[in-house]
Amino acid sequence: MDEKVIKLFSEKNLVFIATIMKDGSPQVSPVWANYEDGYVLINTAEGRIKHKNVLRDNRVAVSVVSKDNPLDMTTIRGTVDELIPDYDYIHADKLTQQYMGREHYPFKSDDEKRIILKIKPLKVFVLPELKMRE
Repeated sequence: MDEKVIKLFSEKNLVFIATIMKDGSPQVSPVWANYEDGYVLINTAEGRIKHKNVLRDNRVAVSVVSKDNPLDMTTIRGTVDELIPDYDYIHADKLTQQYMGREHYPFKSDDEKRIILKIKPLKVFVLPELKMRE
């Protein structure tokens, strides 16, 4: 994977995931994510619309944009190859440290079960190095 892409996923940049609804229409959600061992890892809760959608159709698109430069971005098309339980909030805590600088996920709920969408990138689009005019 391109170093620029890995850097985007390691910073405090919001990520957007697009899934496919039952009727074929797209659905987009802002999420926290990271990149590890060749996969994009997105943390969500069981039963959310993106979870239901990938159970039916595992094709997704993911986009991440630098918070400092909106021209620094990437878009990835891929498949959710695995749903990994995160019931102990280990991954959620890791993302909380990345995005909030806090040790533990602050929105923990007793009736919520966290999972990880493990996404295999199939097509990666990276903009060439561009800077905004000041």
